[in-house]
Amino acid sequence: MPIVVTGATGQLGRLVVEELLARDVAPGEVVAGGRRVGELADLAGRGVRTARVDYDDPATLDAVLSAGDTLLLVSGSQPGARVAQHRAVVDAAVRAGVGRVAYTSILRADETPLPLAPDHRATEEMLRDSGLPYTLLRNGWYTENYLPTLQQARRTGELVSSAGDGRVASATRRDYAAATAAVLAADGHEGAVHELSGDTAWGFDELAAAIGELVGRQVIHRRLSPEEHLATLREGGLDEGTAGFVVALDAGIRDGALALTTGDLSRLAGRPTTPLVEGLRPYA
Repeated sequence: MPIVVTGATGQLGRLVVEELLARDVAPGEVVAGGRRVGELADLAGRGVRTARVDYDDPATLDAVLSAGDTLLLVSGSQPGARVAQHRAVVDAAVRAGVGRVAYTSILRADETPLPLAPDHRATEEMLRDSGLPYTLLRNGWYTENYLPTLQQARRTGELVSSAGDGRVASATRRDYAAATAAVLAADGHEGAVHELSGDTAWGFDELAAAIGELVGRQVIHRRLSPEEHLATLREGGLDEGTAGFVVALDAGIRDGALALTTGDLSRLAGRPTTPLVEGLRPYA
C-alpha cells in the first residue's frame, strides 16, 4: 500500500522520502506531501507521487489519504498550532481508514521536562484514542540544531550554555530519516514505541572541542547559571519568550532529558549513528 509522507518539503520529511527510495521502495508507492508542492518537482520526475498537504487545510488531507495507507505524520513546526494541526491529520486518517500512522514525537515524551513535550504528549494521546494502528518514533536531538552555535563560536571563540554537565545523544537528520524509512517500509511496528537517539551522548565541552576542530580555532564552553544565560540572551537581542525557551531547553539537558542512548536508532537504520564532529563537518 502507498506510504504517505507529510512535511516532505521540510528537512526531515524530504530525507525520509529519499531513504525510502534508497531502500528500493517503488517510487509510485511513495506519496510526498507538503505545502509548497512545487519544491517536490524533482521527486515527481523520479516517479514519486506528490501532493499538496497542508495541516491547516483538511481538504488537502482528505484528497491524499486512502484506506490502507501507511502515513508518516511529521510533527508541525509551529509552537501553539501543533496540537490543532495534528488533530486535523489524525481525524483525516480516521476518515480515510489508513492502515497505520507513524508519528515523529520527542524522546521520552511521556516523562521529559522539555518545553516541547506537551504538544507531543497530546498527539500521542490522540493516536491512542483514534483506534488506528500507530508507531511512535520518539526522536532525540538533531545534531543540526547546533549549526547556529557553530557559526557563533566561529565568530566569538565561545560556546555559551547553562546546560552544565548535561549530555546530548544527538544524531543527524539523515540518521533519523534512515530509521524512519525502515519502519515505514516494514511490517511489525504496530504499537511500537521507538526511543531514537545517537549512539553516544556528548557534553558541551566536547561540543566546543568538536567545533574548534572544524573551524580551526580554540573554542571554549562558557558555563552560565540559568539567570546569567537568560540575561545574556536578552542582551543579545532575543525576546523574553525565546530566551526563556532556550534556557528551559538547557535546563532539561542539564537534568538528563536528552542523554538517553537506547541503540534503537542505529538498529533500525542498520548502521551506527553519525559521530558529532562528522555530523557538523558539512556545515563548517
